[in-house]
Amino acid sequence: MALAFRAVLAGSTAFLLGVASPSFAQTDIGKAVSEDYDAVLEALYIDFHQNPELSFKENRTAKIIAAQLRAVGVEVTEQIGQTGVVGIMRNGPGPTVLVRADMDGLPVAEASGLSYASSATQVDVDGVEKPVMHACGHDVHITSLIGTARRLASLKNQWSGTIVFIAQPAEEKINGAKAMLDDGLYERFPKPDYALAFHVSSQVPTGKIDIRSGLFASSSDSVNITVYGVGAHGAAPHRGKDPIVMGAEIIMALQTLVAREISPLSPGVVTVGAFHSGFKHNIISDRAEMQLTVRSNDNAVREKLLSGIKRIAENVGRLNGMPEDMLPKVEVGFQSTPVTINDAELTERLTGEFTRHFGTQTLITDGQQQSMGAEDFAYFVMPNSDVPGMYFSVGGTPQADFDAEAAGGPAVPSHHSPLFKIAPRESVTLGTEAMTVAVLDLLAPKGAQAD
Repeated sequence: MALAFRAVLAGSTAFLLGVASPSFAQTDIGKAVSEDYDAVLEALYIDFHQNPELSFKENRTAKIIAAQLRAVGVEVTEQIGQTGVVGIMRNGPGPTVLVRADMDGLPVAEASGLSYASSATQVDVDGVEKPVMHACGHDVHITSLIGTARRLASLKNQWSGTIVFIAQPAEEKINGAKAMLDDGLYERFPKPDYALAFHVSSQVPTGKIDIRSGLFASSSDSVNITVYGVGAHGAAPHRGKDPIVMGAEIIMALQTLVAREISPLSPGVVTVGAFHSGFKHNIISDRAEMQLTVRSNDNAVREKLLSGIKRIAENVGRLNGMPEDMLPKVEVGFQSTPVTINDAELTERLTGEFTRHFGTQTLITDGQQQSMGAEDFAYFVMPNSDVPGMYFSVGGTPQADFDAEAAGGPAVPSHHSPLFKIAPRESVTLGTEAMTVAVLDLLAPKGAQAD
């Protein structure tokens, strides 16, 4: 492992990784990225993987990213949207391109068996100490962000314009992008003409790029419902109003939202993941708490589901004779994101550029959505922001692992699993090369080809 360049400064969380100078004479992008991986990026990746941090707690991670960006001439501002990093690379007139990477880990105890597995723990924002793991590949994303900045700094003779590098907090809570925007990202810094991001995928073979127009990730909303009741003795239920019964009625009625109010051709999910009430066998509680996740592939369906949840909950309260000031309370928005939609024109343009650079054998252009996972990159490219965006996937699992699974061997671990792992070199280098190629195309001087 290329760890020799690491410099450790005093303090348990204050050390930063030393930075090797990029090869400014390098013109072969793939070769240069590979050399960068050996010299710098591999050690960065391992360090990020071994030292993951939870959402809105990514202080150490952000400092390392900021130092790496500054080392290649990027103007850096820290603590945007709490722990976010914004880096500006200017190179004459031209469009502005935003390149985003998310940097938070998950409260998962790693069991991947990797020699560099995380054993980290961290006190979360709720005050509880938890194990932490990069169980979704964000360590790949931030390593690639640094690699992309290094390449583009070395290729300034091939592009003109401005690049905004974003290291975003709290994607796993799907509120980090909104936090950065609420902190003035598009007012305090150059507003992009294009926005780009990628995700490493354990369900895509290494060496492949999954790119497609339109829908790329579902919406996600965390919903809390508080059901109010009137406490009583369990042997005298007529003296109270039972919130557990009302909660059960709400849960069953919610099943009709997808089954009877949404078209069978439009996916939707309403899942009650938690339901808590009471402390003793013979006491009717005066309160019940419910936690839901809501998913859709269309913003109109999303709004219909959310408004339907509120309607059902409140009317179950009315059905049970609760006064208007004690109807069930529905809270939405603390962890929410709309659907992620790739701009058709931008996606077509970059699909063509990726085809020219990598060849058709690298691209998956007819891939299907593999789950109803969500992605808060959507906030950067929402219709009212007037910023066209494109989000793509880079393969993280060797084909041999898929072949072994098909032959009855071990299953390829999913994202968010304690067993999650990807092939670092293949993931980081392809992601870095693809992002570099995309930015060069978008910022190529008129009449010039980026590649």
